Amino acid sequence: MTEITYSLEDIDPIELFGVGNSKIQILKDAFPGVKFVARGSDLKILGDSESLTRLSPILEKILEELTESGSMDVYRLEELILSNSIKETEPELPQNAKKNPGNLILHGINGMEIYAKTPGQVEMLESAVKNEILFAIGPAGTGKTYTAVAIAVRSLKEKKVKKIVLVRPAVEAGESLGFLPGDLKEKIDPYLRPLYDALGDMIPPERLKSNLEKNIIEIVPLAFMRGRTLNNAFIILDEAQNATEMQMKMLLTRLGMESRIIVTGDVTQIDLPRTQKSGLIQGINLLKNIKGISFVRLTQQDVVRHPLVKKILAAYEKIEEGKQ
Repeated sequence: MTEITYSLEDIDPIELFGVGNSKIQILKDAFPGVKFVARGSDLKILGDSESLTRLSPILEKILEELTESGSMDVYRLEELILSNSIKETEPELPQNAKKNPGNLILHGINGMEIYAKTPGQVEMLESAVKNEILFAIGPAGTGKTYTAVAIAVRSLKEKKVKKIVLVRPAVEAGESLGFLPGDLKEKIDPYLRPLYDALGDMIPPERLKSNLEKNIIEIVPLAFMRGRTLNNAFIILDEAQNATEMQMKMLLTRLGMESRIIVTGDVTQIDLPRTQKSGLIQGINLLKNIKGISFVRLTQQDVVRHPLVKKILAAYEKIEEGKQ
């Protein structure tokens, strides 16, 4: 058993431990093999070396922020835990993952074969088959959105669902939305463009246009989903880290009979105002033990864009680690 001791001289114990030890309990749930012992102005952490190696940067960041600001709410605590967990090392990519016939999702336009190319994407494919709701969490470039759209299009082609509903928060629009030129669709379309791009690889242009006109495929802002119940539908919530807690609850409760939901997001890229909490973080913590809901974490090892993207992500991570 390994032991690490931290000084709490400049920190209010209540802000660290929480009322009734509620905040420390969150850390205990995330690291079940670790013991926390308070002795005067010291906090002693005991556990196996692997758990302490994962916990140390999180705890150091917590203590740093508490020293600077004097307070930290549970949402920020959960965000730090989740943000750090996606940086853990994954197994190296198998060289033949792209061409494994079992990983083929569908044939796109001009017969293009669209595969689950990485371990994380393969896990997404398998989990989407077994569960009604799937959360796919990971950094930019890991193919979360593209893989989710491919899975949904396959379900539509196989007539397992009657429609696809692709949803995104238009957080960046905010107050400036009214000042953009054009009607409502023209104002919002730029925020939904990544979804159109993915569909363009999978469905011929004329058929895609027809499906959009007939509402067989809908691409809508998250705010427009209120009050609907969707049966026989495949729903994708993209950029879910920018959904508020109420919006996440609203979207997940749209699930109707014979429907599926995939939620994709990156907990390190939250663009919400500081007064609003991310519904993705709350959803992960509230729903993690419910049967029928699965969670897949993608990492740098799943990056499928230009090889430079992986190096760029690694460089920015070093900066963040330096700040911590």
